[in-house]
Amino acid sequence: MNAELLDLKAFITVAETGSFVRTARALNLSQPALSRRIQKLEEGLGAPLLERSTRHVNLTMTGRDFLPKVRRLIDEFETSVLAIHDIGARSSGLVSVAAVPTAVFYFLPRAIGRFAEAYPRIRIRILDIGANEGLEAVARGEADFGINFIGASHAEIEFEKLVEDPFVLACRHDHPLASRKQVSWSEIVPHRVITVGRNSGNRALIDNALARHGLQLNWSYEVAHLSGSLGLVEAGLGIAVLPRLATPAAGHPIIHTVRLVEPEVSRTIGIVRRHGATLSPHASQFLKMLLEAWRSPSRTSGQGRPRSRSADTSPNAASTGLKGKR
Repeated sequence: MNAELLDLKAFITVAETGSFVRTARALNLSQPALSRRIQKLEEGLGAPLLERSTRHVNLTMTGRDFLPKVRRLIDEFETSVLAIHDIGARSSGLVSVAAVPTAVFYFLPRAIGRFAEAYPRIRIRILDIGANEGLEAVARGEADFGINFIGASHAEIEFEKLVEDPFVLACRHDHPLASRKQVSWSEIVPHRVITVGRNSGNRALIDNALARHGLQLNWSYEVAHLSGSLGLVEAGLGIAVLPRLATPAAGHPIIHTVRLVEPEVSRTIGIVRRHGATLSPHASQFLKMLLEAWRSPSRTSGQGRPRSRSADTSPNAASTGLKGKR
C-alpha cells in the first residue's frame, strides 16, 4: 500500500468536516485532487471509507473503524517530528483520555496540573464525550484510557472503580421540594421533570433501574446534555434528575439538590482500559497521578463531589448501584 501523509490527513479532515469543499479549502487542494487522494487511499485499502451523496459525506463501517487508527498514527508521527526538532526537550508525547463530561470537571484538573509541571512537553488530549462513545474510543485504541460509568461487563474492557455517584434531584431554592431532606421517585411525578434524552447513558441507567422497581420516569422536558437541564432548572421551568457529580457545589445561589430514594439509584464512576493493553510510560504516569489526586485526603469535597470508596475498588465492579425496596 502506497499511502501518503496528505492522503491520510485528507481522509481525517473529510471525516471531521463532512464536506469535500471545506476539506479542499482547508488543505489548499482542488476538489478533483482531493477526490483522487481519497480514491487512492480506498483502493489501497481495498474498501470504501466514505459514502458520498449530493449533500452529505458519511463514514462507512470501514471508515469508522479506520479513523481512530489514522488519527493516532498522525499524532505519533507529529510527536516524533517534534521530538527530533526539539532535541533539548525533556520528553515529548501524547496522552489521550476519553472521559464523560462530568468527570472532566471533577477528576482531571488537579492531575493535569501536577502532570504538566513534571512533564511540560507531553500533550494531553481530553475526549469529553458520552459514555458509549468514550467506551468505544478506549476499546478501539483511540484513547489510552477513560473515565466512565459503563464498561464493567465489557469483554474487552477492564473497569477499576473510583467512586459511587448517586442520582439526585436538582431544584431551585424556592421550589416546594427544596426544604425536604429526601424525596421518593413517586413524589416527583406531579412536578415538571427535566431529563436527558434516551441516547444518554445516564438516561438508560435510570430507566433500567426504575423498571426493576415497577417505576417509570415521567418527564416534561428532555435535553441532550446535563448542563442543559441545569439551565432550565435555574430558569424555574422544572426540576431535574441528574448525577450528583453534575450538580453545582454546596452554596449555589439558585440550585439546591435533594436526595432521591425508593429506590436509591447510582452510577459507578471508574477507570476503563483495554483488557491486556499496556499503557505507554507517559499514559501510565498520568493515570497514577490521576488516581493519587482523586484519592488524596486533601482533595476538596463539595455537594457535587461524593467521597471515594477506594476499598471497594475492583475491576469487576458493577456499573450501577441500587438500594431500597424491591
